[in-house]
Amino acid sequence: MTSATRMGVLALLWGSGFLWIKISLQQGLTPGWITFVRCLLGAAVLLALAYGAGQRLPRDRTTWRRLAVAAFFCNALPFLLFSVGEQTVDSGVAGVLNATTPLWALLIGLGTGTDRPLHPARLGGLVLGFAGVLLIFAPWSAGSGLMSLGALALLGASASYAVAFAYMARRLTGRGTAPLALSAAQLLTATGLSVPALATGGSAGVTWAGVLAVVVLGVFATGLTFHLNYRMIAEEGPTSAATVGYLLPVVSVALGALVLDEPLSARVVTGMAVVLVGVALTRWTTGAAAGGGAAVKEAASTAGAADAAPEARGTGRPRVVSAPAAGEETGAPC
Repeated sequence: MTSATRMGVLALLWGSGFLWIKISLQQGLTPGWITFVRCLLGAAVLLALAYGAGQRLPRDRTTWRRLAVAAFFCNALPFLLFSVGEQTVDSGVAGVLNATTPLWALLIGLGTGTDRPLHPARLGGLVLGFAGVLLIFAPWSAGSGLMSLGALALLGASASYAVAFAYMARRLTGRGTAPLALSAAQLLTATGLSVPALATGGSAGVTWAGVLAVVVLGVFATGLTFHLNYRMIAEEGPTSAATVGYLLPVVSVALGALVLDEPLSARVVTGMAVVLVGVALTRWTTGAAAGGGAAVKEAASTAGAADAAPEARGTGRPRVVSAPAAGEETGAPC
């Protein structure tokens, strides 16, 4: 499989997650059940892959306590919020708002003092990115829905990913646990954390189409996607994985329009482009900070489930926190 084909397959699987969430909702499943089943099936896939690779789950309590925090902010909470948000917001728009994660990560880094100085290009990217969100929802129009529960839930999910990435970069990076096993343990923990959400409503009237949609979401768009992204990072480096991230909003919007007949207005398309340009600008750094004289672009994923941390110094191998996320420089869902 060529690199371009691999990236295309990964972007399709990853970006389709918003479509499967919407179909599951339309076919009778509640956000709580979608979150629980997604985590459960994703964990099952990763546990099987980890077992096949001879990787063992962590055994120390400290790692499991940290995994509980990561699983809450990187899986259980955002998975639930995306399902809640898509009850009233199109799946394509949900995919675009997911791309704002690096913007939230930058705000968190600036607020905690852990990010590098905010030079004009990055500041412009931050402003431009959130301007794109405003353009998508057009708050100046009657009934725009910017402050609706669905829109706020989607933005909250993206912000939750940013919190998770910052925490994982500090607490889970380079701890010696094999990445597949760590990812499996994280989704297994998220499964337990999502149990209380099952009490938020029943799933009466669920159709077989809804069952199939949530199975595809958990097995392919979550578990298998994490594994494929990890393989891409290991074999081709984090830059290729970053490239996939920029394709996810495009895939989610296209699938929403083609499969669900969601409206594809010029305003939404323009807003998506503005968000992605803004995110790209926030990932640039000056040559002085990077050890060179010219501006260079960092490898960073912008939208959608597994990302690479910087390559481990002295090893030549990419260092991975977990299949879904790798630290504060990433922007894909866990």
